[in-house]
Amino acid sequence: MPQVSFATPSLCVTFPRLLSRFLPSLPPTVRDMDVPPLFQNRFILTGYRPTGQPWRCYALSLFQKHNETLNVWSHLLAAVCMALRFTVFTILQEGGVLGFQLQGPEGQGISLDVSSLPLVFYVFAAITYLCCSAAAHLLQSHSEQVRYLLYLLDSVGVAIYQCGCALVLYLYSANNAWTQSMLGQIFLPATTIFAWFSCTASCYAKLHVRQLYPLQVILMAATYLLDISPVVHRLATYSWRRSPALLLHLLQVMLLLLSAFFFSCPVPERFAPGRFDIIGHSHQLSHILLSLCMLAQQEALLHDFLWRRPGLVRAFGEERLLLASASFPCVVLCCAATALAMRRRGQAHLMKNKDTEGGR
Repeated sequence: MPQVSFATPSLCVTFPRLLSRFLPSLPPTVRDMDVPPLFQNRFILTGYRPTGQPWRCYALSLFQKHNETLNVWSHLLAAVCMALRFTVFTILQEGGVLGFQLQGPEGQGISLDVSSLPLVFYVFAAITYLCCSAAAHLLQSHSEQVRYLLYLLDSVGVAIYQCGCALVLYLYSANNAWTQSMLGQIFLPATTIFAWFSCTASCYAKLHVRQLYPLQVILMAATYLLDISPVVHRLATYSWRRSPALLLHLLQVMLLLLSAFFFSCPVPERFAPGRFDIIGHSHQLSHILLSLCMLAQQEALLHDFLWRRPGLVRAFGEERLLLASASFPCVVLCCAATALAMRRRGQAHLMKNKDTEGGR
């Protein structure tokens, strides 16, 4: 009679070993006193990842419990939701919301759709910012130099999002009376300059946090107030019953103001240091609120786009729309050039600090 063997197949033994070889167990988190001062956050005492580990440890820490986990996941999930929502919206519009039209004027070829191009830039800018922010929070614990480079990338992402946001709010969400006002006439050049200034100040702040942090916050606040000025005017002068987007605009303004509050104030961890290290500290709350704000903003802009699209070219003219859209890649190039210049300065600054500490 043949005997049945219950021995574990060799594959079931070797596969976990191979998996553990390529995906090793992650080092445990440490206290604030065990990481360099640059990586310490006020009133956050535990949940820090040790520096100097292999890159895969920080990549796999996406699934580890530490004080940056919610910061990473909140923006990653928001980026996925925005991409999926825009994809569904594009499919429902039969491919006409990608900046291009599949049918040209004579029924053949592909033609540029200037009315939807700003919306494409906005979605690209929002997803770029969210991904840059998630990458910075996920990988920044590797070293001081990596932290600085990643937060330069994060600063560029913020500026790109600010410019993309200003572009679509001006074209899709502003009233005609506001567009023809003095502020409306200078709005796009002003927001472009403010976005670049904000990026530059943020890049400097990564080197001199204590000295330039107030300037960074002031410029970011001024840029945002300028960006939402068409929405504020519309909320104050337009009948809410005539536009379902206005409630969404009001929601995104309130969410971003709350996000700015938690970004600037270490609440609630100030009142209970160590209690909100993993879940609930101010930066996490700021991330979650900002993610919700961007989702509400996107939904409002999709409503506004459908409302304004039929007469957009007639109202602004094709050349003016192309010129306005060109401000977006200009900001991207200027901010990227600024970050590259600051990268060299930052490396020299970090090397100087190391030499000073070594001399001591």
